[in-house]
Amino acid sequence: MNPYEVLGVSENASDEEIKKAYRELVKKYHPDKYVNNPLADLAAEKIKEINMAYDMITKQRSGSSSTSSGSSYDNGDSNFSYIVSLINSNRLDEAINELEKMPASSRGAYWYYLMGEIAKRKGWYNNARQYYQTAVNMDPSNGAYRQAYNAMNNQSTVYTYQSNGRGYRRADSTCDCCTSLLCADCCCECMGGDLIACC
Repeated sequence: MNPYEVLGVSENASDEEIKKAYRELVKKYHPDKYVNNPLADLAAEKIKEINMAYDMITKQRSGSSSTSSGSSYDNGDSNFSYIVSLINSNRLDEAINELEKMPASSRGAYWYYLMGEIAKRKGWYNNARQYYQTAVNMDPSNGAYRQAYNAMNNQSTVYTYQSNGRGYRRADSTCDCCTSLLCADCCCECMGGDLIACC
C-alpha cells in the first residue's frame, strides 16, 4: 500500500497538505454518514485504510522506520509480517495459532487488533469488539484501532435493530416481560382462570 496514493497527495506534499487531505477523507467516509446504509462496511474498510496510511506517513516523517508489505494491517513489525500474510490469504486458523504462540509480553495493542480482524472475518463479532476495545485501551491514540472498534459497535447496533424488527426480542427488556405476563393473565381470565391474582 502506498500511503500517499491512499490520501491522494504527492510524496512531496507538506505536512499541512497531508493533514488537510486526511481530514477531508475522514469526513467523507465517517461511519456516522453510513449508519443503516448498505455501504457501511465498505466505508469502514476505507476509513481504516485512510487511518493506516496517515499513521504510516506520520511515522515515516517522524523518523520511525516502517516497512509496508502491501497490507492495511502492517505496522512495520517484522514479527507480525507472516501473520499478516496468513490473514490476507484467509488462512485464519493458522494466523490464530501463530498469534497464540506469542508470549504474553509480546501481546500489545497490535496483537489484539489482529485478533479482532480475524474474529471479524470469522463472524465472531462479540469477540472482535472485545479485541478491538483492548487494542484501543492499550493505544488510545491509534485511529485505526478506534475506527475498527467504532465500526463493530455500529454494526452491532444495526444488527440489534434489524433483529428486533424481525420479531426477535432482547432478553433484557423488562417491559416486554411485563407486557407478556399481563397478556397471559388476560387470556387466563377469559378462560375462567387467574394467572396474576392482584390484577
